[in-house]
Amino acid sequence: MNTETNSYQENLKDLRTNLGTMLPKEALNVFDKDAENLQLNQTSILKLEVGEKAPDFSLSNATNKTIKLSDLLKNSKVVLTFYRGFWCPYCNLQLAHYQNSLSEIQALGAELVAISPQIPDESLNVKEKNELNFEVLSDNGNIVARKYTTVFTNADAPVDTMTALGFDFDAHYSDDSRELPIPAVFIIEKDTTISFAKSLGGDYRNRVEVSEIINALKK
Repeated sequence: MNTETNSYQENLKDLRTNLGTMLPKEALNVFDKDAENLQLNQTSILKLEVGEKAPDFSLSNATNKTIKLSDLLKNSKVVLTFYRGFWCPYCNLQLAHYQNSLSEIQALGAELVAISPQIPDESLNVKEKNELNFEVLSDNGNIVARKYTTVFTNADAPVDTMTALGFDFDAHYSDDSRELPIPAVFIIEKDTTISFAKSLGGDYRNRVEVSEIINALKK
C-alpha cells in the first residue's frame, strides 16, 4: 500500500480490501453498521469553531512526559487530531497518512499532535507500530476531548464483536467507560486562535485529508 502519494480515501480502498480478507464478513458488517449509526446519530460534532480560543491542556505523551499546549504554541502552530485508539485500523491509516506529510506540516510552521483516551503504554504502541515522529498523547477520561469534539459511549455490538475476535477493548484504557472521541482536526495558531476545525462526522471510516490541513496552513 503506497501511503506516500495517495490520499486517505485512496488508501482507504486498500484498507477495506485488506479488512475484507482478514475479518469474517459478519464482523465487518457489525463495524460498518456501527459507523453508519454514528453518522446518523451524531450530528453536531465540534465543540470549538474557527475564531475561538483553544483551551490549554497538559497531557502525558507515550513516554509519560507531560506535554502542555501553551508550551508548544510558544514555538509553532499546532495541528491537533483526536483519534479513537491503536485498535482502530482507520486511526492507524490516518496517523500514517499524516506522518508521511509531517515534514511539510513542520515546514509550514506547525507541530502535529495526536490525542486519544488510551493509556501511555498503548500510545507508545501506536508510535512504534506506525513509526510516528510526532507527539501521541493520552487523554484519560477524554477530559480534553470533551472541550474540542463530541465524546460518546462505544456501543455493545462492536465491543462484543471485538471480544469474539479475541480482542480486549477495555485493556487499552484506564477506565471501563468505553467512551471515545469522534475524530476531529484543529489548527491552533500561536495566539491560541483556532484557524481550522473539521470533523467528517460520526462515521470514523472517513478522516480529514492531510492536503486540507496543508492548504489551511498555507493561508
